[in-house]
Amino acid sequence: MSDFIHNGWAIFVAAVTVVSLLACLALLIVASRRKVMAEDNTTGHVWDVDLVEMNNPLPRWWMWLFVMTVVFAAVYLAFYPGLGSNAGTLKWSSLGQYEAEQAKAREAMVPVYAKYVTMPAEALAQDAKAMGIGERLYLNNCAQCHGSSGRGSKGFPNLTDNDWLYGGTHDIIKTTLINGRNGNMPPMAAAVGTAEDVRNVAQYVLSLSGSPHNSVAAELGKPKFGVCAACHGADGKGNQALGAPNLTDKVWLHGWGEQAIVQIITNGRVNQMPAQAARLTPEQIHVLGAYVWNLSQGTRVATGN
Repeated sequence: MSDFIHNGWAIFVAAVTVVSLLACLALLIVASRRKVMAEDNTTGHVWDVDLVEMNNPLPRWWMWLFVMTVVFAAVYLAFYPGLGSNAGTLKWSSLGQYEAEQAKAREAMVPVYAKYVTMPAEALAQDAKAMGIGERLYLNNCAQCHGSSGRGSKGFPNLTDNDWLYGGTHDIIKTTLINGRNGNMPPMAAAVGTAEDVRNVAQYVLSLSGSPHNSVAAELGKPKFGVCAACHGADGKGNQALGAPNLTDKVWLHGWGEQAIVQIITNGRVNQMPAQAARLTPEQIHVLGAYVWNLSQGTRVATGN
């Protein structure tokens, strides 16, 4: 596909467009001319005994209708993009129109969000209208990954518990929404040692959360866990500054068990939470952040649950 962004293709498209319009005009001129082919104005072709093909030119109104379409096409191409990479005199683009409509919609929504801007998350959580707006923002922008209920799925964090990779305060959630997050667990098998060492470390990781494990293998894996402690901490409780998960709870983002842990140690893992600053206004992020924060609270006053 990279070949199709070469400048030569723009020239090719422009040339084909111009030649097509000129060919249409030429065809109209030829078709409009009458050439006598027989004394009775027929082509000489007869079907089914008496069905005769006449040699009549195009009706004038029909011809001028075609001419008008060609003229319209020429005027359109002068104002709008169509001749290859030429943007047209109006400089219109679908992206520009989309951005203008988005800006207009955001301007119209300013009064709606005005009273929520200074409200803390606790107050927003008890405002039914604010949470209704937050829910719609969530469903339109977050539910595709975290689920409509916010409970996530494999590889996508559950937003309804209190297990936060980077912290669960309203301000931190807003920072996540604005800037996004890039989580990177590098492949660590080579640093850990042999394949058996990797399995032993996996057993030790299981032991940290009190999960069923092989205690002998876990003891052998404990010294090797040192290469993991730089991010997850010596006690395995993680580091929110780095987004390193807490390994001592029983929350498993990418699957539970020796096989899942061995796979992550061996291959690493890269997760990305896309930034929303370009999609949402600061006011929308403020309300959305409060809605997400409220999902993890024990009571949800706004929804009556």
